[in-house]
Amino acid sequence: MRHFTRTKHEPATSAQHPIPEPTMNQPTQPVSVPAARSTLRILTFLATQRGPIPAATIAQHIGIPRSTTYRLLGVLDELGYVLHYPESHRYGIGVAAFELSSGYSRQEPLTRLGSPIIAALVDKIGESAQLAVLHGRDVLYLVEERAPRRPTLVSDVGVRLPSHLTASGRALLATLPPAQLKALFPNKAAFTHRTDDDITSFAALTRVLDEVRERGYAAEDGDVTPGMASVAVAVRDHAGWPAAGIAVTFFAESVTDQRRAELADEVQFYAAELSRRIRGRSD
Repeated sequence: MRHFTRTKHEPATSAQHPIPEPTMNQPTQPVSVPAARSTLRILTFLATQRGPIPAATIAQHIGIPRSTTYRLLGVLDELGYVLHYPESHRYGIGVAAFELSSGYSRQEPLTRLGSPIIAALVDKIGESAQLAVLHGRDVLYLVEERAPRRPTLVSDVGVRLPSHLTASGRALLATLPPAQLKALFPNKAAFTHRTDDDITSFAALTRVLDEVRERGYAAEDGDVTPGMASVAVAVRDHAGWPAAGIAVTFFAESVTDQRRAELADEVQFYAAELSRRIRGRSD
């Protein structure tokens, strides 16, 4: 069991939140390979786009000459990491890149990276915590850590719940562009009902997500389990997209509004740490 101390208004720092660091071999000197760096930046940029884009746009964004861009795109196209659309003179992500993402999924990196962070969070706050990802209109729970003397929750590993009812789901939905959000919830039939206070329309969902963005974290109170409440924060990947949501759940009547905000602050710290690890950052 880890033991932590923190004064009421003291800002969160990594020293006060000892999260186990993954073991890795660090190079003693930074390695600079311009072609490799440019190639990875091209793939990263293409992965953030809604569709194929011209090579000139890629060159301008990356900041390298067009001739270099075309040479790198040619190699990537040959190896299947990029697809060339000759009629429109555009480039998009290829099948080989998709295979890389499939390998990423098979290795369950979010579960592996998130488990020790969720465990450290539970040790710090003494409340149960979960890690979840968006799965269509639902959230899928990947990690669930129950705090001592806390009840078993419905958000067990492998369970799916409607995203608009959960704190994790609301935190993730609040990061999506309006068009993508509307595509997930095109009509009233898309909204699952559990209580009389449920969100039942896109307008109501929009209001709730506006509050999430303004407040800086998502919350739910009895929407999933009567008597239980949660606060949650989204974890972003290298492109700024929501990779997962971290939530803590507690007895609603025993936690004041001030304490909920303090819990949200703790979740934000651990969410930032998981985001750092997903991006492979060492700072």
